[in-house]
Amino acid sequence: MKKYKVGGAVRDALLGRPVSDVDWVVVGASPEELMRLGYRAVGKDFPVFLHPQTHEEVALARTERKTAPGYHGFEFHASPKVTLEQDLARRDLSINAMAQDDAGQIIDPHGGQRDLQAKVLRHVSKAFAEDPVRILRLARFAARFPDFTVAPETQALMRAMVQAGEVDALVPERVWQEVARGLMEAQPSRMFEVLRDCGALAHLAPEIEALWGVPQPPQHHPEIDTGAHVMLVLDHCAAQGHPLAVRFACLCHDLGKGQTPSELWPRHVGHDARGAPLVRALCQRWRVPNDCRELAELVTREHTHLHQSMAFGAEARLRLLERCDALRRPDRFAAALLACECDARGRLGLQDTPYPQRERLMQDLAALQALDQAAVSAEAMAKGLRGPQVGQVIQDARVQALKQLAAALANPQSV
Repeated sequence: MKKYKVGGAVRDALLGRPVSDVDWVVVGASPEELMRLGYRAVGKDFPVFLHPQTHEEVALARTERKTAPGYHGFEFHASPKVTLEQDLARRDLSINAMAQDDAGQIIDPHGGQRDLQAKVLRHVSKAFAEDPVRILRLARFAARFPDFTVAPETQALMRAMVQAGEVDALVPERVWQEVARGLMEAQPSRMFEVLRDCGALAHLAPEIEALWGVPQPPQHHPEIDTGAHVMLVLDHCAAQGHPLAVRFACLCHDLGKGQTPSELWPRHVGHDARGAPLVRALCQRWRVPNDCRELAELVTREHTHLHQSMAFGAEARLRLLERCDALRRPDRFAAALLACECDARGRLGLQDTPYPQRERLMQDLAALQALDQAAVSAEAMAKGLRGPQVGQVIQDARVQALKQLAAALANPQSV
């Protein structure tokens, strides 16, 4: 029995990147032998075991055979006769098909080291075409390694997979899993670039695909193209280290522009309202978690108003905060403002543009949070007011609080 370090741990060590998870493959052993040695079986679809001391995952060397369309259509075979080379041959990319033995020697039958040096993402074999998830994985690796290119033959193979309908067989949960991981990489736009180039994005998210070729006002968007703008926004968001929900909101915020009638180009009046149902449809298709869905819907619906808020009076600002449910969900409101700031800065040459709206609206929220609504309500009820009348008094007090804040900010010496 021999144990080898495989996959990403070998790749990242060769690249000089931090190694977080280590995958191991055991050759020349049976499940029964591992169980006798104290390993605990955890794999459902294929034999994976936990080491008795380190609790690291160890997989038996295995081969696989395509039996049906889609992600689940595989039959796995593991036995002591399966070699390391056979196991590595079933992997997706050459840079992920390397192993390392106990002595530190690299086993590289598919040129992974060569492709690392050349910065190329290349499939190992034609078996790549049997699993559509590999298209998503490659796109995700492109986002992680943005200076890597996709080998022409791999790009052609992915196009053929899309044309054969393999992408249509992907299960929603796996699509979201890979997209979410790609959104958290260094340059998420590369993931969508790869998916567009092979035709997969039009199948997985036609709402996003529709953004390219849609013009915008050049005085506000020097990049002009809506798809290009959304990618700039997304990469700016990633550069700031913002969480997944904010990045997904950035991806979705302009979906309505892809549905704007051409006679309304390039101003896209009403694109925010058009975008909200598109976000809901996309989230339903991908089974997106509620926190990401809710923030994306909020940002899509309100980002234009949040951008324009510096010109609003106290009453309009209060209505905006209430529509955003800012008092009940202050953290979500703060996240929405982060996405809006990325939207404002995700434009050619405008990456460092000030975005005072975020600080100003958070000051408004703080002023409303500081208002003692219980005292206002008690005072109103002491005057004999009830029901809607009390509610109106509270609203008036909120407006007054915002007016007082605006006056103080306009004339700080008077405070």
